[in-house]
Amino acid sequence: MNITDIFGMNVFSKSVMKERLPKKIYQEMVDVMENGGNISMKTADIVANAMKDWAVEKGATHYTHWFQPLTGITAEKHDSFLTAPEDSQTILQLTGKQLIMGEPDASSFPSGGLRSTHYARGYTAWDMTSPAFVKEMSCGTILCIPTIFVSYTGEALDKKTPLLRSMEAINTQALRILRLFGNTSAKKVTPSVGAEQEYFLVDREKYMQRRDLIYTGRTLFGAPAPKGQELDDQYFGVIRYRVGKFMADLNQELWKLAIPATTQHNEVAPGQHELAPIYTMCNLAVDQNQLTMETMKRVATRHGLVCLLHEKPYAGVNGSGKHNNWSLGTDTGENLLDPGDTPNENLQFLLVLSCMIKAVDIHADLLRQSASCAGNEHRLGGQEAPPAIISIFLGDQLDDVVNQIVSNAESIQLLAAHKLDSGVSTVPVLKKDAADRNRTSPFAFTGNKFEFRMVGSSDSIADANITLNAIVAEALCEAADVLEKAVDFHGACMKLIHDNMSEHHRIVFNGDGYSEEWVEEAQRRGLPNLVSMVDAVAALKTDKAEKLFTKFNIYTKAELLARAEIMYETYIKVMTIEAKTMIHMAAKHYIPSAIHYTTRLGQSIAAVKSAGVIADLSVQAGLLEKVSTLLATANQALGALKALMAQVESIQNVEEMAEAYRSRVAPAMTALRRPIDELEMTVDKDLWPVPTYGDLMFEV
Repeated sequence: MNITDIFGMNVFSKSVMKERLPKKIYQEMVDVMENGGNISMKTADIVANAMKDWAVEKGATHYTHWFQPLTGITAEKHDSFLTAPEDSQTILQLTGKQLIMGEPDASSFPSGGLRSTHYARGYTAWDMTSPAFVKEMSCGTILCIPTIFVSYTGEALDKKTPLLRSMEAINTQALRILRLFGNTSAKKVTPSVGAEQEYFLVDREKYMQRRDLIYTGRTLFGAPAPKGQELDDQYFGVIRYRVGKFMADLNQELWKLAIPATTQHNEVAPGQHELAPIYTMCNLAVDQNQLTMETMKRVATRHGLVCLLHEKPYAGVNGSGKHNNWSLGTDTGENLLDPGDTPNENLQFLLVLSCMIKAVDIHADLLRQSASCAGNEHRLGGQEAPPAIISIFLGDQLDDVVNQIVSNAESIQLLAAHKLDSGVSTVPVLKKDAADRNRTSPFAFTGNKFEFRMVGSSDSIADANITLNAIVAEALCEAADVLEKAVDFHGACMKLIHDNMSEHHRIVFNGDGYSEEWVEEAQRRGLPNLVSMVDAVAALKTDKAEKLFTKFNIYTKAELLARAEIMYETYIKVMTIEAKTMIHMAAKHYIPSAIHYTTRLGQSIAAVKSAGVIADLSVQAGLLEKVSTLLATANQALGALKALMAQVESIQNVEEMAEAYRSRVAPAMTALRRPIDELEMTVDKDLWPVPTYGDLMFEV
């Protein structure tokens, strides 16, 4: 089957609506989808019936309001199309009311104190900008209707609602800028996003033998394999047969859902891979990334594999991220971040660029917070991912333009583009890009977009894009406020560009973000260095954040504080599960196995002695002493972790408890891991209770 035959076959797209809806109804739908507003209940009934008929033809028996609560994953409650039977007969039905609104129980979803736990009512409401689709699941084929999720009193309990609000904010402010430049044809400005997704695959049978992978998604113990990523032979290498079968199956499933997955390759670490889609509208990209992660896990099971999305499944090799490529475009096809051939003369681009620089500098703390999750703690700043310090990479050409503007150059010159001659007569001479890529930069300009490289592989990209949309909307708004009052627009615009770039130039850095020199330089520049997620969460509680998000109706103050509370709670829960899993594995698996080994070793020594054989037993005695010492160290560390957990769990304030887990429990977990990883390198393989790193990473 060709790609074009299956692409979008499971999506209730505009083309499907056009075929199945009366012309007038279809036009009403498209108008509301593109311009906002409400449809009538009569229209909703017609659309719902057409959607139900289409889904039933696909084999669907149930429908669900598919939403994204503050758990970071998706949620769904399936309801059958069946109506109440009469005389043992029933009909299939989906009404307009059922399509538009649902009422799932909201009591068990995180709310951060927005509602009392004994209040259960919450509402889902249809997001018409994201098309419905069917999912082919083990429990049947389900019609999924993308929705927002709010409380009975109207607070956003999900990630989609503030995302849509942020898109409206940036649309409004970007249009103000375009009108100042005489653009009257554009009716809408939309952020576009492409999220590269990194992941690991592991054999399912081996996965099921590791309680740490099952409970936490990462290995809490494990000595390094003899071979890791030292030879760089995994990166872009030939894809192994079993992995290739998984990728081919995954692509087909994604294409059915109209997810334009285009790029696939091996990543740096053994067993690590990457998938990347074509860019699409921001909220649709968020939905599609969630679907991609769900589909990866489901397809992996078919192939006897497990897809690990944790940011750091294995210590000592590269972890997984999710590069969030963000740009801003009009409905007429103009990319506001496209510099053109002469960016030094492109006033509109320079203004937007200056606003981006200003936005990132002012709200570097919020941007860092938006990429914070417990798994990313093990990755950011670890010489494998961007540092925790936010900076912008522009490349030589744009950086030179910015420097000229800052220094008030009389005329702005453009560094000449160069060509690359390989010296091979049969290979064409290549036109070089204006800038190289900087993999150490957390926020890099890459031609006509910015690549936000900090987002964790397991995390929703909603938070990062809500923040990006909001901070850029604010900078564009402040620019429009000034320029709309200007008598001399060109002069005022040049002054504003100069002021923005001069005042916020400290955020621009083209060098090595992994170096210690940059950490020192960033401190001299006054840039925040929020090393931990626990440090970064506080950015949500500042007056600056409240002013930003409430100005554009993205979050209320209560919603902001709730999200901070939920982040602390989530970090605490993740750390609690990890610590308890370590205690369980150490007490039930590792220490007993090591004791068994010492017993066997002791019996072997005793047998030789009792036989009266003259032999040098120093090796056996040395091993026995070494293992016994490591056992004692491990047992002591186990007891210390248990005692510490009891202390920390008694703390009432969530922020204080989160900090205690970060500063006290995490080091205690490391202290327990160290002797057990050493034991792994000593105890007989047949006695070791779990698959090792070599088993997990290389036997797929």
